[in-house]
Amino acid sequence: MRLLMFQHAGERRLGIVHGANLDEVVDLVEVAASERSAPADLLSVIDLGDVGLNHIRQLLTSTKASSGAPFVRRFQDLRILPPLDPPRGDVLAIGRNYERHAAESARAWGEQVKPPTIFTKAQTSLTGPFDDIPIDPVVSEKIDWEAELGVVIGRGGANIKAADAMRHVFGYTVVNDVSARDIQNGWGGQFFKGKSLDGSSPIGPWVVTADEIPDPQSLRVSLRVNGEVKQDGNTRDMIYPIAQLIVWLSVGMTLRPGTLIATGTPDGVGFARTPPEFLKPGDVVETEVERIGLMRNRMVAAAVAARRWEGT
Repeated sequence: MRLLMFQHAGERRLGIVHGANLDEVVDLVEVAASERSAPADLLSVIDLGDVGLNHIRQLLTSTKASSGAPFVRRFQDLRILPPLDPPRGDVLAIGRNYERHAAESARAWGEQVKPPTIFTKAQTSLTGPFDDIPIDPVVSEKIDWEAELGVVIGRGGANIKAADAMRHVFGYTVVNDVSARDIQNGWGGQFFKGKSLDGSSPIGPWVVTADEIPDPQSLRVSLRVNGEVKQDGNTRDMIYPIAQLIVWLSVGMTLRPGTLIATGTPDGVGFARTPPEFLKPGDVVETEVERIGLMRNRMVAAAVAARRWEGT
């Protein structure tokens, strides 16, 4: 199944991508009306485990789901939201998990090749799969791209064994780990800050459940800027495959259902090119993972205004 979140009449709604061309979305709120209520969002589905997925399958096979409006909506007419908004905790991300990317990074920084590393991205950095991404030159002049396969944890756990690791995966999505390189490498080295600018990193367009992807270690990962291919790799080239990442991340630390893991990017990033390339207003970035989906985001000029947080 391909599960997504979309906006309708000012509400966030859970839907399932349907149709031979993936051009229809079953509105689970409408289908579930007068029946058992549908889960409110993707995190609710994950929390319910197999019960939640079975409920959705039942809703999908109901007569309503195939009867058209108002139960089925056209994908192109919808505003698609991040499928996890937010995920559980900050995003867990892996740096330098592809050999050629680790090598190109080392060359660009004048360093020895370093092993993969773990960092995090703030929840507030996430944005929708077709949303505009603001660039404020006062904040950063070196905005870069990173296409990645995202893994969504379905079953929580700590100290997970390799043989059990893939049973903890709920599904997969696409991530563009957009990075402010001047911030990332400034102030003594700030991966978290450089990777966490507000609304900078799109995810989506949906989450594909794990049963649809029997071999996640054989997926093409690509990215285009204004139609020009910049990255073209494959998850088979990961230094640490997904199962090992789950083992590594869970050592002494509980992975919770709904955690999003960004698994690393292949070579071809902007800062390591000769000369270096960075995104600018007007650029259109397409990020794609084979069998998962495609995102398309436009970079726009925008001053990021200071705002007072009104939380309690």
